[in-house]
Amino acid sequence: MQLGLILAAAEGGVVNGLKTTASEIGHKFGFNTSLFISQLIGFFIVAFVLHRFAFKPLQKILADREAKISESLAAADRMKADLAKADEERKRVLSEAGVQANKIVEEARQAAARIAEVETQKVVVAAKDILDKARQASEADLIRMKAELRREVGRLVVDTSTKVTGKILTIDDQKRLAEDANRELAA
Repeated sequence: MQLGLILAAAEGGVVNGLKTTASEIGHKFGFNTSLFISQLIGFFIVAFVLHRFAFKPLQKILADREAKISESLAAADRMKADLAKADEERKRVLSEAGVQANKIVEEARQAAARIAEVETQKVVVAAKDILDKARQASEADLIRMKAELRREVGRLVVDTSTKVTGKILTIDDQKRLAEDANRELAA
């Protein structure tokens, strides 16, 4: 190889020698300029077509999935906020029932001072019944709200899982996901 460079330098200069050496290497390995240019053009056409018809739609699909996941997470956060509001409402109702029960008991005590012992006992029993009924109604309401919340969270988990995984879940999968979500809510 060095001998070829020395001879090329002696005959026509370094530049002519490099041209000859490059030409010999291209000839040995079968380099064809027109074929190289046509392959280069083909590559750019394929790259353009892939970018236009494959990569852009895939990016759009990924962005849509990300948006759906964000919406599902926001819905779950809203459900948690609704549960907190329902809990606050339950506490408020219990507080009001306690205030009302205390008010009734106080009225019964005032009436007991004016009325005989037998009448006093009747008023106290009535106040306790009202307080028990208020508690029972509040507890029944709380149980109903929790059951509704569990059903809704289970449905959201199934919907979100279906959207994220892109497959339709079987009834057993849906039940399992709903039970898992209910266990997490209960904890």
